[in-house]
Amino acid sequence: MTPNTTRLAVAAALALALAPPALAGEQAAGKPAEKKPSPAEVLRGLGLDVAQQLAAFDLSEAELAQVLAGVKDGHGGKVKLELDAEQQKARTELLRERQGRIAARYLTRAAAEKGAVKTASGLVFIPVKEGAGAAPVAADKVKVHYTGRLTDGTVFDSSVQRGQPAEFPLANVIPCWTEGVQKIKVGGKARLVCPSAIAYGERGTPGGPIPPGATLDFDVELLDIVK
Repeated sequence: MTPNTTRLAVAAALALALAPPALAGEQAAGKPAEKKPSPAEVLRGLGLDVAQQLAAFDLSEAELAQVLAGVKDGHGGKVKLELDAEQQKARTELLRERQGRIAARYLTRAAAEKGAVKTASGLVFIPVKEGAGAAPVAADKVKVHYTGRLTDGTVFDSSVQRGQPAEFPLANVIPCWTEGVQKIKVGGKARLVCPSAIAYGERGTPGGPIPPGATLDFDVELLDIVK
């Protein structure tokens, strides 16, 4: 998240709200006209979108009140803010600390689920379905179906949604997968909850869907060990 995230989110929501209605030709073809949202619905949507952006800061009620006070001060130009280097650094550090707090809670909840095992690396392995085949080793190539989510539930990648299983050498993926998939037998399913240290770390995927320091949650089905 950057200092411009909220402004970009608001701009995106406005652009969506102001999008043109369906073309007359589409209506003539039998497609029902979309209901135009009311101004109140648009404004509520803006608030929900901003709240979604703020979720990464894990705000208490008192902290949210401070943010809202800042919004009111900034609205109408009462107070203007230009972030200097120190303010930007402080904001980045706060975000990192709060993301760590969210991740720790998520991992603790996952580790408390029925059958869950937390390994020395920090991986939380949760069996879902026992397989009947062999378990792979790190040198194997595997065929899997999977869905990967962030801790807020956002799906960032899914072979299931693509309708195409993935194949890859188990030694060439993130450490969480190399370790976790070896615990699944062919035909089995499991959840792999991966702290950032054994996923994509503090870099995330630059320009991609995984933010820095992200804890990841995968549903994995081992279809086969590819010979």
